[in-house]
Amino acid sequence: MDDRIFNFSAGPAVLPEEVLLKAQQDLLCLPGVGASILEISHRGKPFTAILEAAEANLRELLSIPDAYRVLFLQGGSRLQFSMIPMNLLRGRSADYITTGTWGAKAYTEAKREGSVRQAWDGKSSHYQSVPTEDALELDPEAAYVYFTSNETIQGVQFPQEPQTGDVPLVCDASSDFLCRPLDMPRYGVLYACAQKNAGPAGVTAVIIREEMLGDLDEKLPGMLSYRNHADNDSCYNTPPTFGIYILKLVTDWLLHTVGGLEKMYALNRDKAALLYQQIDSSDGFYTPHAHPDCRSLMNVTFRLPNDELQSQFIEQAADRKLHSLKGHRSVGGIRASIYNAMPREGVERLAEFMSEFCQSHR
Repeated sequence: MDDRIFNFSAGPAVLPEEVLLKAQQDLLCLPGVGASILEISHRGKPFTAILEAAEANLRELLSIPDAYRVLFLQGGSRLQFSMIPMNLLRGRSADYITTGTWGAKAYTEAKREGSVRQAWDGKSSHYQSVPTEDALELDPEAAYVYFTSNETIQGVQFPQEPQTGDVPLVCDASSDFLCRPLDMPRYGVLYACAQKNAGPAGVTAVIIREEMLGDLDEKLPGMLSYRNHADNDSCYNTPPTFGIYILKLVTDWLLHTVGGLEKMYALNRDKAALLYQQIDSSDGFYTPHAHPDCRSLMNVTFRLPNDELQSQFIEQAADRKLHSLKGHRSVGGIRASIYNAMPREGVERLAEFMSEFCQSHR
């Protein structure tokens, strides 16, 4: 354990040590099963119990109503970019709110499947903000409104859901999933890749309102139909069993160790405030990317005065076991991903280093 770094990677990302130790303890042989989670059938009772427990945990954490189905799929957000319009457009149009790189990619893929339009696009301002309510150009007849709740690359997060009237919200919540409570009835579909805040790479949780599943569309490939996956309880094909097992352990941790999403939200606000305070008190040495009213709790993005200082910052941080702080190649700068499992100690260490680095190079 002494060799472990503070991992600020945007994903695959830090997991709770409690979860890693439990997985290590039971990897060779699940209690009472006689085999590893990596070896057991996805149709056997032991894995069915894990699958059901993972769903039950998500329902409790997010207060998911009975009118929603919880699916565990594969393919990540890139597959969801296509599955959503394939399943939900049904000859209609949809609105997309684009606040960063991943929202832009979702819009590009959706255009391949049917009629979609930009209700707002922040590209001209380098994706530094989210739209005000009166800036949105929404179609009241749209099949859905799509948004990305937290843009991992730009560090821009919606403080609350956009107002869309009776039009269902569809949300990519990959990088802030389970970081705070949500008003689930506001959503038609909410999905998240696990590898940022809920588990390892390989599993995607999709929460979808039952009425939006529709009838089975025979024109869709079977693997791309939400209805097929719902009717087969996420076992239409062999699901990502290990990923679901770890997601179950992570949600156990959130429920029983952290104490629920309200407490997790308070911890996340506290951690983020430590870093934003360093940025705001640096007299311009650290320049934030996101506007103050939409700063991410999960991905803190900022720049230093020049590339040489940024390289020194990253190198010297690594000497202190503060790793994976280099910003995404498309925007540069620094990005500190401080997901649920990042301990406060790691954020405190980074804040202390930021203060010292600023004082010695300003």
